[in-house]
Amino acid sequence: MPETVLLGSEPLTAAQVVDVVRGHAPVGLSDAAEKNLAATRQHIEDLAHAVTPTYGVSTGFGALATRHIPVESRTALQRSLIRSHAAGAGPAVETEVVRGLMLLRLRTLASGYTGVRPGTAQALAALLNAGITPIVHEYGSLGCSGDLAPLAAVALALMGEGEVTYRGEIQKAGEALKQAGIEPVVLAEKEGLALTNGTDGMLGMLLLAAADLHRLFDVADITAAMSVEALLGTDRAFAADLQALRPHPGQATSAARMWQALQGSKIVESHRGPDCNRVQDAYSLRCAPQVHGAARDSLTHAELVGDRELMSAVDNPVVLADGRVESNGNFHGAPVAYVLDFLAIPVADVASIAERRTDRMLDKARSHGLPPFLADDPGVDSGHMIAQYTQAAVVSELKRLAVPASVDSIPSSAMQEDHVSMGWSAARKLRKAVDGLTTVLAIELLTAARALDFRAPLEPSPVTGRVRDLLRTKVAGPGPDRHLAPEIAAAEELVRSGAVLDAARLEV
Repeated sequence: MPETVLLGSEPLTAAQVVDVVRGHAPVGLSDAAEKNLAATRQHIEDLAHAVTPTYGVSTGFGALATRHIPVESRTALQRSLIRSHAAGAGPAVETEVVRGLMLLRLRTLASGYTGVRPGTAQALAALLNAGITPIVHEYGSLGCSGDLAPLAAVALALMGEGEVTYRGEIQKAGEALKQAGIEPVVLAEKEGLALTNGTDGMLGMLLLAAADLHRLFDVADITAAMSVEALLGTDRAFAADLQALRPHPGQATSAARMWQALQGSKIVESHRGPDCNRVQDAYSLRCAPQVHGAARDSLTHAELVGDRELMSAVDNPVVLADGRVESNGNFHGAPVAYVLDFLAIPVADVASIAERRTDRMLDKARSHGLPPFLADDPGVDSGHMIAQYTQAAVVSELKRLAVPASVDSIPSSAMQEDHVSMGWSAARKLRKAVDGLTTVLAIELLTAARALDFRAPLEPSPVTGRVRDLLRTKVAGPGPDRHLAPEIAAAEELVRSGAVLDAARLEV
């Protein structure tokens, strides 16, 4: 059983988020969190009965913030807020995205700055632990005033309304809560706003993408090394003394990994010395550490933003320790939106350079002795010709996905919310881009392994040999009747699962 992740005044780590979202680690509230929630809630109770209206407690919301709401109508106000805001449309988003949304909203609730009752936070934790996942739709967030429609869909389920997935099937939320022994929540003053005013969806998708991209950038170093080897390239360009002349940390890491992956290669050794007639390799081989390294450094910056956001209490208004309830703009998603957009650029570029290496291995004029398209019987067999077409199609799509969403603000709420971040849209784009890079690297992996076979009897390095052997256990062997679609799918799973990295066993 995974260790319980306690939420309170201490920030979550990105690793803890992944453990809960993907590993289903249970969550709970710390004793300090419970105490802070109770104290802050008392401030809200006092304001709820005060003569002077307080935004979010005894008023309407957004453009309707000037209307004072009588006490007897406030439960209806909270219920109405959630029902009206749960206005998403389009296909349902992935379960892990919704779990991230739930966990990160719970994290802010547990911070003690939102004014919700302890029981409301406990109920949201119970939903997560029970594996009840509200249906959240693709469209409905502008990334400002929080991921409103997605978060409202979660709050709706907390009230026992709407639809959820539970035990592998779609159910009415009320029925799922009943089966799990969870009482639906009747929301009190301020709680509707607190449940919907956050950057939790876009932040969750950033943290999940970062975890995936660490793995993918590591895989890219391995597939690039295999391609260098298969194309009779040199490892000398990756030497540490050359890389030290340009001290970008990501570049140093990728170069060291590629250098290590090529050590002991009989193929590389076969063309060293004065008899080699090539002065330098093509950019897609020689400059791989510079491209992969810049992607790594971009990811480091994005993770810094994610870590800061994990330390933040994102709500409006917030309840301060002295009882003040203050409006603010911390719900604006710009910091997260920018890096979500930013990451789509290196993802597209890492895929683009991988596609160029793949194409080079298939071109008889540039592959240094490999058969056309790596075909078993060129003409009868098309080899990897159309696999490269697939790569090219994906790379083209990735370039479109690299166009930023965060510059496309669109006003809403009668011009009260007149500049928004579009961070949710940036996050959705990045998830598609991560999937696309997975496919591109899987095809380079297959192609490079096939090309290494054609270099026999020369043996690849121990690292690339282990990766090639892993592929041999998962895909069909060479021949004119190969069915590449299942092979690509199998290679994608090897990339996605981390099996390629396990086989390579690189120390860098």
